[in-house]
Amino acid sequence: MKRIVSIAIALAITIGTSITLVSSSPADNKVEAVSAGTKHNYVEALQKSLYFYEAQQAGPLPDWNRVEWRADATMNDHVLGGWYDAGDHVKFNLPMAYTAAMLAWGLYEYGDGIEASGQRMIMERNLEFALDYFVDCDLGDKVVYQIGDGIDDHGWWGAAELLEYVMERPYFTTDASCVVGEMSAALAAGYAALDGRTPKADTYLKHSKSLFDLADTVRSDENYTAANNFYTSHSGFWDELFWAANWLYIATGDQYYLDKATSYIPNLGTEMVSKELKYTWAHCWDDVQQGGMLLYARNTNDPTYIKQVQKHLDYMTVGYDGNRITTLDGGLVYIDIWGCLRYACNVGFIAAVYCDTVISDSVLINRYTDLYETQINYCLGDNPNNRSYVVGYGKDYPINPHHRSAHGTWANSIQNPPDNRNLLYGALVGGPTQAGDYEDNRENYINNEVATDYNAGYTALLCKMVSKYGGEPLKDFPPKIVNADPEFFVEASVSRATSQSSVVIMNLTNHSAAPARVVDNLSFNYYMDLSEVFAAGQNVNDVSIFVDYDESGIAKVSDLQKYDDSIYFINIAIDDGRSLMPISAQLHQTEVQLRITLPSNADYWDAENDYSNQGIIGITEGVITDKIPVYENGKLIFGIEPDGTTPDDSPVVSELKGDINCDGKIAINDIILLKQYILNAKNLTKQGGKNADMNDDKKVNSLDLSLLIRELLI
Repeated sequence: MKRIVSIAIALAITIGTSITLVSSSPADNKVEAVSAGTKHNYVEALQKSLYFYEAQQAGPLPDWNRVEWRADATMNDHVLGGWYDAGDHVKFNLPMAYTAAMLAWGLYEYGDGIEASGQRMIMERNLEFALDYFVDCDLGDKVVYQIGDGIDDHGWWGAAELLEYVMERPYFTTDASCVVGEMSAALAAGYAALDGRTPKADTYLKHSKSLFDLADTVRSDENYTAANNFYTSHSGFWDELFWAANWLYIATGDQYYLDKATSYIPNLGTEMVSKELKYTWAHCWDDVQQGGMLLYARNTNDPTYIKQVQKHLDYMTVGYDGNRITTLDGGLVYIDIWGCLRYACNVGFIAAVYCDTVISDSVLINRYTDLYETQINYCLGDNPNNRSYVVGYGKDYPINPHHRSAHGTWANSIQNPPDNRNLLYGALVGGPTQAGDYEDNRENYINNEVATDYNAGYTALLCKMVSKYGGEPLKDFPPKIVNADPEFFVEASVSRATSQSSVVIMNLTNHSAAPARVVDNLSFNYYMDLSEVFAAGQNVNDVSIFVDYDESGIAKVSDLQKYDDSIYFINIAIDDGRSLMPISAQLHQTEVQLRITLPSNADYWDAENDYSNQGIIGITEGVITDKIPVYENGKLIFGIEPDGTTPDDSPVVSELKGDINCDGKIAINDIILLKQYILNAKNLTKQGGKNADMNDDKKVNSLDLSLLIRELLI
């Protein structure tokens, strides 16, 4: 039995301001209070919020990942998978597990409505992606609780796909109760929400139980250190134990876990200079006491703890004991300046579930319904600024959240380029200041940061709104990326041009961001018109090509090759993409200088008529020119050839088994690339990984390498 509730009470009891208890079953069929309705498409908002989690995926991306500008990343991590925390690339398990628990909670309560909206499978996939990671992090007597060093990671601004070229990724283990307990809660909540819909559910529950036992035995956060100053556990560990025990009771129906939850209550947080249980702070990644209290009130139907949840919600609305939360114009409850919208949504979700599963009093339901609808609608655009705080949704939405991969810089610069190159659909930004002001400024991480936990309560609350109001998903979401700026190109200038010679400076450039990537086998063609050479009675052999400078040290410069009539070209190839990576101002391009000369007595050279020199003669700094085309594996990807040929944008997808580099054939290069991948020296594209699985066992290893070698020998 997957969903266990405590004693159902049909009897109405009154405490203080009239609380009426109802069944504590999931809330899909709960009769709602009268509401003012909405103008928002909550299904679209949920659809985009789930996309945000796919943008945060680490490791090998699943084939259902919809984020075109992401690729496999941090493939050398000690544990693959999981979510990058925010606009950075550290995997912090405390907020990650909290986030997974909240997504599971939203799914548990409102699964039928989510399914009707067409988003259930997508939500389940995203949830399982995180839960699988927690299972892999469970080492028995401890867990891997963080991958990546926060200080080092925050010292570099670039895309996740390139991080391995910049720094090492340490991992940290612990038995600290806060993070171990939160991981247990996430797995138990996931088990309850998935309700047998995945064969992995029993595995989730098994690990949830063992992690709970570990956290309960240790009862200390002494070994939780690596995340300090980023995700310090200010609330301690009792709230996570309380939260996890309640979820395990829901998942199993075992009284043992409810008794454990009861035993933790004397250790829970209290109001300052008081023995009264805390009610003024919001449910969040660090402090899950309010969510745990709602679950406990629901699991026990104990009037004391139902009243405790009402204190919290009254403090957020009409006030309690003379105290009341600060509220901005537009109705936003303002808990803290850091990520104010996430706290407001967390409060809103607690209010929604409280209305749906614990009470039936119409006065309270109307009060708290107004609370949660106001918070979610404020995020979506119903606010004095008349703007959305969700990237890609509604009117005047943010486009520059504080997020490295979405920004798409090539120069390790938060300022360059001015606007994000990739749209981080569905991400909830931190929100306005206490004065109600907001600026879409990437450098303002207080108000424009995004994070998995920012979207957690927001997504869960959207599950409620979708269940209540419905809506329609966008049919063609996400739209295909159309890059306004080229990703690979040549910047060039002619630094010297005489009647005997010319010097051309060319910088092959990698500004890739969709996804950011290291590309091998790049080349570019420099075209020249030799009509004046032939008119002077000379031939191609009278034109000498010298490499005056090769920054990469590996450039392969061809002899002059005929293109058409008097048009010839030189091909310059850079086989190793590590020579130009979009990771810094110094490394995003590599320079080649060519000196083109005639014999010493010649005086008829004309650089002006050369096709590739158009617009680059007589300038002091190189400019992007489409007259020096760029090729990947021989295919034109940028520029215009002299006859007007332009790149064919239609993707060439090779599904040939053994074609690891996806160039349409099986060759020795595929063996080299697969060997490098097995040795963790190279990454594979998504299609390349599929082609590498020679025996279709869903793994890529040395057996596939042997089969590929055999294929070539045959």
